[in-house]
Amino acid sequence: MISKIFIVPAILLTLGISTRAAFAQNKLYSPIPLSTTSTEFSDTLSDKDIPTGQGGFARDYAVKLNKGDNLAVDLASDNFDSIITLLGPNGATIAENDDGPDGSSNSLLFTRIVEAGTYIVRVRSFGETGVGNFKLKVTKLQPIK
Repeated sequence: MISKIFIVPAILLTLGISTRAAFAQNKLYSPIPLSTTSTEFSDTLSDKDIPTGQGGFARDYAVKLNKGDNLAVDLASDNFDSIITLLGPNGATIAENDDGPDGSSNSLLFTRIVEAGTYIVRVRSFGETGVGNFKLKVTKLQPIK
């Protein structure tokens, strides 16, 4: 009977610790929310952002998309060689672009969404090319009627 008294507090203590750890993890990773319509803005990639493991950094933006949406993402920077990645609701890479069609180190991607959910638009630098200012434009394209 005495052992049951000690087991219950130990279980509650363990649950309390794991709950606090989960809340702490949520605060560490918090993608910047984007509106569901066209969004264009300037921002800065810094060494305080997500380390990529390749010497560079990444900044994430969350956007809610619907099945059938056509998406265009344009990323431009004079400070670093940019890469744009679209991650699906399950974290898998949906689309990625390093250099745009104009031959520059800016990035441009187009994709059609096949599953509704919250997607991550990841801005990052190629390798160790650095940090700095960038312009990001995320646009839902209208289908031709």
